[in-house]
Amino acid sequence: MSKTPLMPVEDALYQLLGMANEQRLADSELLALDDARGRVLASDLVATLDLPPWPNSAMDGYALNLADLHRQPLKVSQKVYAGQAPDTLLPGTCARIFTGAPLPPGATCVEMQENVEVLEDGRVRFLQPLKAGQNIRAQGQENRVGDILLRAGKRLGPFELAVAAGQGLAQLHVVRRPRVALLSTGDELVEPGQPLRPGSIYNSNRVLLGHWLRELGCEVIDAGILPDRPAQTRLKLEQLQVSADLILTTGGVSAGDADCLGQVLRDSGKPLLWKLAIKPGKPLTVGHFGTVPVIGLPGNPTSALVTFGLLARPYLLRIQGVEDVMPLSFMVNAGFDWHKPGSRREYLRVKLEAGRAMLYPNQSSGVLLGATWADGLVEIPENSTHNLGDPLRFIPFNELF
Repeated sequence: MSKTPLMPVEDALYQLLGMANEQRLADSELLALDDARGRVLASDLVATLDLPPWPNSAMDGYALNLADLHRQPLKVSQKVYAGQAPDTLLPGTCARIFTGAPLPPGATCVEMQENVEVLEDGRVRFLQPLKAGQNIRAQGQENRVGDILLRAGKRLGPFELAVAAGQGLAQLHVVRRPRVALLSTGDELVEPGQPLRPGSIYNSNRVLLGHWLRELGCEVIDAGILPDRPAQTRLKLEQLQVSADLILTTGGVSAGDADCLGQVLRDSGKPLLWKLAIKPGKPLTVGHFGTVPVIGLPGNPTSALVTFGLLARPYLLRIQGVEDVMPLSFMVNAGFDWHKPGSRREYLRVKLEAGRAMLYPNQSSGVLLGATWADGLVEIPENSTHNLGDPLRFIPFNELF
């Protein structure tokens, strides 16, 4: 029997995003700004206010009409503080004004207080050449009524929420949370806090992925640990498909006798892809059980981390309507030699030191501790070798999270 060829990472991502485009969430909910961080905007945010709503001073100083400059020294006819409505500027006078205060009608420029001489009688003399519009923030400088400030599909962070607040909005329509059933598989797994049995290990993947999913705006359905039994696996998937938008699993997706999830998907589901040309993470499995998508991540912690970050994360963002789902990356210089080319694309945990990517000494897919030491991943293309100082693509962990 011929071996199934490994699928390139780009092809897998293309198929996952195609699947996500067909399964975008249509429902939305109205949330207070304080509750909307990390969520995805459901409709365009259109400006209902000019910002600034009126011309205002960019400096503490004096507002005047340039046409009166030849009549200086000028009498100060009013003081204007931020939050006050000014009077029309009297001809032949100036106004003491403070940063952010509305410009008095009739004023054409503002001079900063450092360039003004205040005489004993309170009149002021301007010491530097002036020009129209100087130190004035024009009405609508930031935006005009009707401008689209944020597009639907924008993920909301502090900056975006502040823009909404600047329009006076206390609530926003956001895409509802994807409901993700998180399922761990394996007879060897024990939840933290429980005693270890001989041959068992604690389930760290549930904690890693549960927090990561919530950071991505998902509602997590904790489906617990599933033993390596095909009938129980099939029954569990049947139960979860009723309530979940996605079933996300770890473990059980390889080709071994105990890898029941992959077996059930291939026998009873609709597999889309299986076995990637990636290291770590080769046995990633994607398909449907009934009508519900299933992403089966490998069980080794670093394999789960890499495949979730590079493939499942973009899928989850796209079903919420986010278009730009890929993490930002940039080139760094290798702080190591790499003279063992592989047929799979490799992602190595590295720390940046003096502009160079330094390798964590143990790159085993079962070692999660390296992720706490590292700043991110460097990508080693297929069938390539690299020398110290060669440029490599770097993906920061803070982009994935």
